[in-house]
Parts: sequence; structure tokens; C-alpha cells
Amino acid sequence: MSSFIVYPAIDIRDGKCVRLMQGDYDQETIYNDSPLMVARSWEEQGGAFIHLVDLDGAKAGYPVNDAIIGAIAANANVPVQVGGGLRTLADVEKLLGLGVSRVIIGTAAINDHEFTEAVLAKYGDKVAIGIDARNGYVATHGWLNTSEIRAEDLAKELAAKGAETFIYTDISRDGMMQGPNVEGILSMAKTSGKTVIASGGVTSLDDLLRLNIHSSSGIGGAIVGKALYTGNIKLGEALRALGQL
Repeated sequence: MSSFIVYPAIDIRDGKCVRLMQGDYDQETIYNDSPLMVARSWEEQGGAFIHLVDLDGAKAGYPVNDAIIGAIAANANVPVQVGGGLRTLADVEKLLGLGVSRVIIGTAAINDHEFTEAVLAKYGDKVAIGIDARNGYVATHGWLNTSEIRAEDLAKELAAKGAETFIYTDISRDGMMQGPNVEGILSMAKTSGKTVIASGGVTSLDDLLRLNIHSSSGIGGAIVGKALYTGNIKLGEALRALGQL
């Protein structure tokens, strides 16, 4: 199998599968009342890894939809990664205990270095660092705040602390169907020396093929959300084009 992984995204809010435009909680589209059914669908179509976001958790600062996440992890035959509101070791341990394969640390990577270092030291490759950037600077708290820390600087710092995987989201591209920021993703991979998963703006099969070309340069995959729900990308077709089915 290719080292490039396509991650179908399921964003959960109020127990439903939704999408937000550029992280705006007031611009929500509900796609399905059952995230579990959506996960089963992506797996049936060949998805090798499911990406879950607890949107309520991201806003609240602690996991909110963990019962649904646990049900998905328990029923899926593929690994599941989860982000949204993970701020304590207890929260991380709870999700891993529910069968989640990898947790994503976002806001806490900026606000709580002690926690982030402890998680990386204890769980290593079961942790991905989610770096969401607006104009090159890290955004936190479900994208509601923008920090003064450059995304690449944070990646380099956390790679030195043991981070092996980063998820890079260019907020300006997310949900806008404009294509990913390939240059920014490559730059982060080069700066950190680690694997970077692209997120935000993946609109077409061409976008996936363009990212896949750089798999040997550190782009380890792409998270695809809205384009799957609108039908712009058909998962099975994309995986066949990437040589994975």
C-alpha cells in the first residue's frame, strides 16, 4: 500500500455528522444524523483510516462526543484518529482506551507545553499534532483565536520533543473547495523533518494526486471532508487512482 493515506473526515457536532465553513460554528451543514453510519460507509468504500473531529469538544475544551467516537472505534475495522478538546492526559487515555488508534493534540500544543510533552513522551506515535494556521500563524480553540506563533516554528519545536506526525490545516482553504496549500504543507514537512498530513481545501482527485507526488518528501496523506460529501471526490475512485484498491 502507498505511504500516502486518504483520511475521510467525520466532523461531529450535537451527535451529527456536519461540516463547518472555515471553522465557523454559525456556518454549519448537517450531512447525516449518524456519524457511525458514515464511518461504515467510508470503510466499505475502501477507507483505510477514519478521521474524527469532536467539534463540541474543540469548543468546550474537553471531549463531548466520546460515546459516539467510542462506538465508531469499536465498530470500525480500520484505525481511527480523533481530535477536538484534548487537554489532559486523562482525556487522551480515555479515548485510547475506547479503541482510538491516534489522538490529535491541537490547542494544547500551544497553551500547555508540559501536557504536550508528557503526551508525546508517553504515547509517541499514537499522537498527532494538529497545527491549524491562518496566514501562517497558529489558530487555537476551534479556530476562534489566532496566536503569534508561526506554524513552522511550532512544528520544528515539537518535532524536537518527539512528535512524529503533524496535521496541517490552512484555515483559509478549509471548506472553500479551492485546493490545498501544497507549498505550505511541503515547507512544514521540510522544516520539521516529520510526516505531515494535509487538511483543508482538498477538492478534487487532482488535488490528491498532486499531494501524493510528494509522499517521499514527507506528505503522508490528506484529510478529505466536504469534497466527499458533495461528491466532488468519490472515495473508491480516488483510492483506485492512487493505486490503493
